[in-house]
Amino acid sequence: MANPIIAPSILAAEFTRLGEEVKAVANADWIHVDIMDGHFVPNLSFGPDITRAVDEVTDQVLDVHLMIENPGRWIEAYAKAGADCIIFHVEAVDSVAGAIQLARDIRALGVRAGFSIKPATPVEQWLDLLEECDLALVMSVEPGFGGQKFMPEMVEKVRTLRAEIDRRGLHTVIEIDGGISAETIRVAAEAGCDAFVAGSAVFKHSEPAAKAAAVEELRRLATV
Repeated sequence: MANPIIAPSILAAEFTRLGEEVKAVANADWIHVDIMDGHFVPNLSFGPDITRAVDEVTDQVLDVHLMIENPGRWIEAYAKAGADCIIFHVEAVDSVAGAIQLARDIRALGVRAGFSIKPATPVEQWLDLLEECDLALVMSVEPGFGGQKFMPEMVEKVRTLRAEIDRRGLHTVIEIDGGISAETIRVAAEAGCDAFVAGSAVFKHSEPAAKAAAVEELRRLATV
């Protein structure tokens, strides 16, 4: 893979200086925005207002990950807030047909559509979404908390997706989220990932230059 996509997660950023934190990673490809509702996952995080605020300080792609119940209710709000890609969880929809319709509704808003799967969810039953979505996100930790340890067994899902996308001749991006660091990114890249969400690995550094350097190092390690 020649051009890995590095997407720092602002969940790990210093919230009181969010604008500065985003500007510090101006060399990243995307900015990952985790949305949690306290129901689908235990924690609460950002909403449309924070998404809009981030959009106002960067031209980077906003990769918005909806870890929420009833995602269809909120897609228009996030599209208006500046999301470039809206990712929903398959566990939050009632069927494959429902997921396909939701992906179509997201695309109808002029936004890229993505689907995400939790660690315990088999990917095979959701492969019909690959034609309907621009992105497939594999969770390599349980969604809802930052700083968790990478689950290496999740790369099997990446390999399944990579084989199916290549077999069908699709351009669906495979993204991975959870525990991505300098120690784990290469195994995910070698399995076939295109995009990598990294939170603590980037924002744990206090100096802006160190955050930018962490992005570059992740990009180097993911170039396989």
